[in-house]
Parts: sequence; structure tokens; C-alpha cells
Amino acid sequence: MAGMQGLKKRRRIQVILFAFLGLVVATGLIGYAMQDGINFFRSPTQVVQEPPATGEVFRIGGLVETGSLVRGQSETVTFSVTDTTTSVPVSFTGVLPDLFAEGAGMVGTGSMQDGTFVATEILAKHDESYMPKEVVDALKEQGVYVEPAKTE
Repeated sequence: MAGMQGLKKRRRIQVILFAFLGLVVATGLIGYAMQDGINFFRSPTQVVQEPPATGEVFRIGGLVETGSLVRGQSETVTFSVTDTTTSVPVSFTGVLPDLFAEGAGMVGTGSMQDGTFVATEILAKHDESYMPKEVVDALKEQGVYVEPAKTE
């Protein structure tokens, strides 16, 4: 009888160890699979202070600098994004969101090429009071964020 209890205890420990090992392997595989899909957010000041690696895909956000929007002959648009401290030139080929405007909040996904952020995707604010959380956090960090007036 004592031998049977020892066997059950050993089996239970083996099952727990295999389950833990399986969990560790699954977590590692998920992390490895997601590493290309993770885009880190940076403000213009962070991009200038700590330039990203060549070809690194990341998100940049801030306000579209007033007077910087230039529409070219093709679908290419250039403008600057600012956090009111630092500006970064942006180039985007494609159709901009309807709510995209100078002075409005935006977030772009892309990479740096020769000192210009080349965006593959541009997101604009949703309404008059919306601004992406990352942009709000970056502006608060700079000490220049103004809470929008609430409408009821």
C-alpha cells in the first residue's frame, strides 16, 4: 500500500512539472511570434534624443504642426509632427483619414529614413475631444497638455 501512494505522488509531481514546462514553452513561442508585431510608441522628443535603429518600425504621435502640411503632385503628403518641444518631419504616401488636420492629434506607424519618419499608416483623432492616450501622455510629460473643454 505504501508503494502505491509513493507512485501516485511521483505521478502527480511529474504531471505538474510537465504542465509547468509546457506553459513556459507556450509563453516563449507566443512571445517569439509576436516580436515582429509589437510597435513601440515614441514622442518626437524621444525620437530626436534616442534615434531608433535603422529600419525599426515604431509609432510616433503628437500634433500635426500648423503650417507644415504639404500635399504633393501624387498621393505623397509631408508634414511635421510635434509635441510642442520638438518636431519630426513625416512623409506619407496614401489617403489620409478624413479628420486629419493641422493642429490635430495623430499617431503614425513607420520607420525613420534619412531623418524623416516614413509612415505606412496614419491615424487621426476621432472627434473634437479625442486624442490617443500615448499622445496625451507625451504631452503631459512635456507639461503642455491642456484638458479639452467638456461638452454636455
